[in-house]
Amino acid sequence: MATAMERRLGEMLIKDKVITKEDLESAINKQAETRRSLGHVLIDMGLASEWEMAAALGKQLNVPFITLSHYEIDRQVLNALPADIVKKYKIVPVDKTGDTLTIALSDPSNIYLLDELKLLTKTEIIPVISFESDISEAITRYYPDGVGSNGTAIDEALKEITDQDVGAAVRDAIEADVLELSVGEDEEQDEDTGEDEVNDAPVIQLVNMIISEAIKMGASDIHIEPFEKKLRLRYRVDGVLHEMTQPPKKFQNAIVSRIKILSELDIAERRIPQDGRFRVKVSGRPIDFRVSTLPVVYGEKVVMRILDQGNLMLNLEDLGFEAHIKEKFEEAILRPWGMCLITGPTGSGKSTTLYSALSRINDPTKNISTCEDPVEYNLPGVNQVMAKPEVGLTFAAALKSFLRQDPDIIMVGEIRDLETGAIAIKAALTGHLVMSTLHTNDAPSTVQRLVNMGIEDFLIAACLNLVEAQRLARRICKNCRKEYKPDESELKILNVPEEDWADTMLYRGAGCETCRQSGYKGRVGLYEVMSVTEAMKESIMSGATTGQFKKLAIEEGMESMRMAAAKKVLQGVTTIPQLVELTMED
Repeated sequence: MATAMERRLGEMLIKDKVITKEDLESAINKQAETRRSLGHVLIDMGLASEWEMAAALGKQLNVPFITLSHYEIDRQVLNALPADIVKKYKIVPVDKTGDTLTIALSDPSNIYLLDELKLLTKTEIIPVISFESDISEAITRYYPDGVGSNGTAIDEALKEITDQDVGAAVRDAIEADVLELSVGEDEEQDEDTGEDEVNDAPVIQLVNMIISEAIKMGASDIHIEPFEKKLRLRYRVDGVLHEMTQPPKKFQNAIVSRIKILSELDIAERRIPQDGRFRVKVSGRPIDFRVSTLPVVYGEKVVMRILDQGNLMLNLEDLGFEAHIKEKFEEAILRPWGMCLITGPTGSGKSTTLYSALSRINDPTKNISTCEDPVEYNLPGVNQVMAKPEVGLTFAAALKSFLRQDPDIIMVGEIRDLETGAIAIKAALTGHLVMSTLHTNDAPSTVQRLVNMGIEDFLIAACLNLVEAQRLARRICKNCRKEYKPDESELKILNVPEEDWADTMLYRGAGCETCRQSGYKGRVGLYEVMSVTEAMKESIMSGATTGQFKKLAIEEGMESMRMAAAKKVLQGVTTIPQLVELTMED
């Protein structure tokens, strides 16, 4: 029979015209047969949706509703409840602040469960409503079988590894015959090769956990660093390195050897740096890893760059291009010939911008060839060449070959020397669109950089269409973004007119579980786009200094990096500290 509370819920649904009185009586009769809650019966009978039930229950009990799939729950919060309790009662901890624990559940009217949780956790319990299907999905995601609730998946993997496992892994790595069986075939061996037994080895499981946790956190790089008495594990997330649970020092050689086997590197060679790559499948999608090893004092440091095609943003708006900046950029890359250069430090997203540009102009009528070191992402319809300097396939050599391949568009990973620059200039002057990258601090200084390489200024002026400099700024976390009144010094940094000071409000992240208390989640591009006008071409040929050239570029419509950053701050996308860290005063 329906309880008094369930009847009140039913009456509320009738009042909201979700169900009729006849529907309610029919559901109550059905409830007597099934012995399930009235809410479940109404949903099963198709009389009410999960959303309608959650909204009515929340209104009745004055309990907020959340969608769990919109949140990334911190592991420390998840550890607040044992996994068996979570699965038994179909609940999920979503936040822990001081002595209060917020729990998502589909039926917050279960006061007995809330009291039991209060005694178990010794905290005040704050219930929030979520769909039962949403809760089940979260439990599957955060509490996979075999992983307990008192540590990360990496912690659990560490518990399973014995000294014998470590010794066996190291021995296997040293013996050539064992290595021969493993290299290159790790992920795609036939069923009868015994590969399943190999993949069950605890050290292999640990490496798999390290990789999967990094992907789950959205990391771009994994750092495994040996020191005298510890082995440090760090993930780079949104451009910042975060320390993770440290694998014990004794597992060092086994972990490095496993990664080398995956990457087809020489595991017996520990005296020189090595580079390799491998691919894994996660949830059915391939993810590439670029691996670099480096001999250091206490062993070999390993850095793995995660190249997830699923995270590749090829839409210029998604990268942070303002509408007027995007218009300038597209106008330059849609020209039939000339040179477009992307500049910025390592890790500023230059390759992603180039891939986005190529994606924008890629069509079957164009012959596009690229030379990259290395090829990070595969673009359909584009002829991509991996540079191999050890066999003579340098950027310059590839460019020479491209010119004999009837190209329309050429992309070279980086202009590093006079030879590459001279060939790229020649290609741009002979009817081809050339795109490349360069390491400079801003767009105007690119001209002086090319001159210093030995390229004639009149050639630069003749072929240069556009230079775009960029940085990646950390985005304010949308979940904990708070408005605040800036002080006078901040307003001056942003060049806000004094008459607008009273009305100007800025934003910053307060810190929450979603952003790991950092106040930031994700990154956005800051762009300084310099279209080379006729006046600027004349300035190049007259030998103007970088300062003079920058002043002219701004007069001709260029928005400096600091101006671009100030716009993002005023829009509530990033913060003053990010502006100061990433840009120079004009």
